[in-house]
Amino acid sequence: MSVITKEQVTRKPFADKKHYPYGFARSGDFSINESKLLQSYGSLFAALVDGKITPENDEEQAYLESALGHREPATPQEKAWLKYQARINRPKTASIYGSKKPAVDDDDDISDNSDLDIDLDD
Repeated sequence: MSVITKEQVTRKPFADKKHYPYGFARSGDFSINESKLLQSYGSLFAALVDGKITPENDEEQAYLESALGHREPATPQEKAWLKYQARINRPKTASIYGSKKPAVDDDDDISDNSDLDIDLDD
């Protein structure tokens, strides 16, 4: 089994084709600066969280602790990563039209027009 190094992980810019097929900058969820930070540091964060690499210094250990929620984010990279995680893990929205027919209450008789007093002879 080959060992993955930090250089191999961070060589390519980070991209999430599933959630952001057109890139972070074009999504409208992130600022230009946040998009650049995600592209630069996203692969490192993902590899640290997934356990593919181990933290080699205090900075990477701080990244991992922040990404796992053990401490508040302190750097712009950490804030961008947590914002990205919040966006991809948000609950899915449902259709405003729904998928079921509305339930009809049997107590309310809709066809009873006795309350209407309309004079059509005017």
